[in-house]
Amino acid sequence: MGNKLYVGNLPYSFRDEDMQQAFSAFGNVSSAKVMMERETGRSKGFGFVEMGSDAEAQAAIKGMNGQNVGGRDLVVNEARPMEPRAPAPAATAVATAVSVAAAAVTAVAAAAATD
Repeated sequence: MGNKLYVGNLPYSFRDEDMQQAFSAFGNVSSAKVMMERETGRSKGFGFVEMGSDAEAQAAIKGMNGQNVGGRDLVVNEARPMEPRAPAPAATAVATAVSVAAAAVTAVAAAAATD
């Protein structure tokens, strides 16, 4: 078992400090991060807590999973590794534009070299 935990169904008012405080009852909290929307600054309703040891993480799961916080029953379990994602469409478009521009420069340079 790992010591990094997924915490879901958080109240939208929950912040990093709130999660740190709630989980510190079960041991040393190495980090606590509530995921936030970039545009609005509002919580996405989930986050991650890293406990000091596997035993503390297990105690936190047993103690916090299903607990009602701010009218919501928390979901707490061991975090899974993040799955690889496809590149964002905007990044793909930029990479394509750069490739096309590079090909055009190469073609112009080759034409100029033969003149």
